[in-house]
Amino acid sequence: MKPPPDTLVTDRLVLRRPTLTDAPAVYEYGRDPKVTRYLIFRTHNSVADAEAFLGTCQSRWESGEEYCWLITLRTQNRTIGSIACRTRGHAVDIGYALGSAYWHHGYATEAGQAVVAWASDLPGVYRIWAFCDVDNTASARVLEKLGMSREGVLRRWIIHPNISPEPRDCYVYAKVR
Repeated sequence: MKPPPDTLVTDRLVLRRPTLTDAPAVYEYGRDPKVTRYLIFRTHNSVADAEAFLGTCQSRWESGEEYCWLITLRTQNRTIGSIACRTRGHAVDIGYALGSAYWHHGYATEAGQAVVAWASDLPGVYRIWAFCDVDNTASARVLEKLGMSREGVLRRWIIHPNISPEPRDCYVYAKVR
């Protein structure tokens, strides 16, 4: 597999590899319960939570387990969220988080398009997929805008700890070639 780019640039965004100095910016969106409601990690209680997350990004990138980019506004170099993908054989799955002040501006879709375009060019990748909680209609719409089709419901798929300690149903979306 070709190595992932350190940065992906779109019309309005720069997606770049995170560093530990990004912890305050990551904490800003990670501490917002509206942002973390449907995510698989608990709402951040301190900058140390963001530092712990960022500490894993480098090793996961180097091992090829996961590639995480921070989503930054191109003209302001302001971090507004993150997007990651995991390559597993012929399939790549994506996930993202975006600060609530930046919802409804198309940023999640724009960042997703850049990652999907990169992943689509990988030899041997035939499936790009994602899941979202059945109640997360905004993320479902983003995945549809990325050209993914809803394939079904994954029953009791994953725990969203900010909602319930029990696994929740999720929609699964995919784009295949």
